[in-house]
Amino acid sequence: MQLIDTKESQNYLDIAKSLAEEFAKTAVERDAKGGTPKHERHRVRETNLLKLIVPEEYGGLGQSWITVLQITREFAKVDSSIAHVFSYHHLGVVVPHIFGSAEQKQRYYTETIRNNWFWCNALNPLDKRNILTPENNYFRLNGVKSFCSGSHDSDILPITAIDQATGELMILVIPTQRLGVSVNHDWNNMGQRQTDSGSVTFDNVLVYPEEILGVRNKPTQPFTSIRACLTQLNLANIYLGIAEGAFAAAKTYTRTKTKPWLTSGVESANHDPYILEDYGKMWVDLQAAKGLVNEAGELLQATWEQEWSLTAEQRGECALLIASAKALTTKVGLEITNRIFEVMGARSTSAEYGFDRYWRNLRTFTLHDPVAYKIRDIGNWVLNDELPKPNFYS
Repeated sequence: MQLIDTKESQNYLDIAKSLAEEFAKTAVERDAKGGTPKHERHRVRETNLLKLIVPEEYGGLGQSWITVLQITREFAKVDSSIAHVFSYHHLGVVVPHIFGSAEQKQRYYTETIRNNWFWCNALNPLDKRNILTPENNYFRLNGVKSFCSGSHDSDILPITAIDQATGELMILVIPTQRLGVSVNHDWNNMGQRQTDSGSVTFDNVLVYPEEILGVRNKPTQPFTSIRACLTQLNLANIYLGIAEGAFAAAKTYTRTKTKPWLTSGVESANHDPYILEDYGKMWVDLQAAKGLVNEAGELLQATWEQEWSLTAEQRGECALLIASAKALTTKVGLEITNRIFEVMGARSTSAEYGFDRYWRNLRTFTLHDPVAYKIRDIGNWVLNDELPKPNFYS
């Protein structure tokens, strides 16, 4: 097991909590505005939190996925858009580690630290409009990629593209500012409004051979499919963070603003028996979700540390627990972000509070991939003892 300095990890978590308090002050206003959270992204850059998962041997902070996911959850409590772009940076920075050569792994880790790069996400393997074409000793990239989270104000784009010659799905990494790359302002969804998850257009973009990491759709070893596990547990942590944030906001509102119902027989909403019952149920659900997510985080870290000695069975067991966490946080999160209005009352729907953003953000993000397929995989294991098989999303 990787030895992590828990005191040091707590210091980074404290930094994140301080940043979260700062971001909370403008979260409602920024959610309504949309666009790029440029200032907030800059604040994250300043704290060195972008270097968390990079191993110490390459100049990074050498922290665990447990720490990264805890910080992601803290951000999600107040601003799930910041949690989104922050966490996807870490999912991006390990792409060369998982799919590339030892030289590529070293190069991109080292350059990330040297330049304090902010990675984004343009992988989206379901969008196959990007074509990679050989040209002399180089390649040209043409096409469009959708759902490119964190693309604005990013430095590096990990991308998937179809090799024109072989039809294989390739993974490559190029600078966001390279000639021919256009990050489009077309993200206009009801939730996750400041994630810049719109499209990126590639017009005859030059790609060097050393920027091509490998083939995505032909995993040769269980570790090459670990990124799906990272992504899925990251989502579960964001879902849980949103639910925890909604719960905390509702609790404060109920204590300070909610009026008791006229037939309740109590003078304070804090003692309304039905409100107490709802809070009790929400609390129990959150504890169950938190416990499962934390357990999955411990297993994910242990699985990550196996690296190239990881077995298919170990990978499958990790994916199964993560699927359970993802399914539960989806269910609990959607219930809580809706139920909070019942314990706060009609006045809480005022736009000045922005309480609706919790549900909008969660509803938008939980559509990343159908949770029904996660539950099906779990059921197949329960009934038939078959572990989930690696794919793009599990």
